[in-house]
Amino acid sequence: MLDDRIRTVLERLEREDASERERGLPPEQRARQVEPTTGRFLFSLVAPQTDCEVLELGGSRGYSTIWLAAGVRYFGGRVLSLEHDRAKTEAWRRNVAEAGLDDWAELLAGDALESLGRIDDVFDVVFIDAEKEDYERLFALARGKVEPGGLIVADNVLSHPEPLARYSAARQADPDLTSVTVPLDRGLELSVVLR
Repeated sequence: MLDDRIRTVLERLEREDASERERGLPPEQRARQVEPTTGRFLFSLVAPQTDCEVLELGGSRGYSTIWLAAGVRYFGGRVLSLEHDRAKTEAWRRNVAEAGLDDWAELLAGDALESLGRIDDVFDVVFIDAEKEDYERLFALARGKVEPGGLIVADNVLSHPEPLARYSAARQADPDLTSVTVPLDRGLELSVVLR
């Protein structure tokens, strides 16, 4: 389901990410994108859904957005991605367009903590991959935009146990959710909204 155009962009972004890590660039200068296996996992979550509406909090240069948009394009849907870093938003736009997915993905530039309050849409899937200390506030703001049956996915819950172990524990203790930690790559917390 991934055409050559998408694969080419994903492979280039993977090489760029590996090079940035190899050179020891500080995190704020790197793409900070998900692992390819996490990208495939995100694709598999959204691809079977009809009219899947996805909210991505932390789009970076568009790597995970491309996986998500490639998934939603077959049965309808879209990805709304929020990113505040200006250089990354410019790269996001270039990469998503180069992959041919700009009809299925939209970027809202700016601080997600400020932007979320202005979004009236309801989403089927929310993907959180932002500053780790913001996860609780982002979850609280995004939670009202997900109806029962929707899914909230948070990345890095195992690679960043502080503060994200508390994030996972809070989701698993919430009676309005069913939540599980998936030990894939840097760790994902999947939370299904029950009510």
